[in-house]
Amino acid sequence: MIVKLLLITIVLMAAITALFAIRILFQKNGKFPNTHIGGNRNMAKRGIYCASTQDKIANKDKRHILKDTLS
Repeated sequence: MIVKLLLITIVLMAAITALFAIRILFQKNGKFPNTHIGGNRNMAKRGIYCASTQDKIANKDKRHILKDTLS
């Protein structure tokens, strides 16, 4: 019973993987969609960035403020 279920699961996963691969191969630009927040133009327009980009911006601002106070 468990072996049969495992076999069905493996076959379904293989079929899904093959369908994704076929879609990517035959699609015009043939690449995975960018689902990262940094790749979303509407989020960037609103000033919403991914956590690593927000950290970089915050650290840049801190260095700028520190440089001004030391001068």
